[in-house]
Amino acid sequence: MIDKKLLDILACPLCKSPLRYNKAQQELICRADRLAFPIRDDIPVMLEDEARTLSSEETDALYQ
Repeated sequence: MIDKKLLDILACPLCKSPLRYNKAQQELICRADRLAFPIRDDIPVMLEDEARTLSSEETDALYQ
């Protein structure tokens, strides 16, 4: 589980938008860029090359 304080200060490295923690997928989600950054061994991997692109349906489902 990611520390709440860390989540409060992390932002998307591309657009600087806030990130949302997806506990089930162990990812940090940027809705603006539709990217999911993985969390490996409790460490967020904030590299664009490591992020996966989310479909619009996937992004919408996370924010309902």
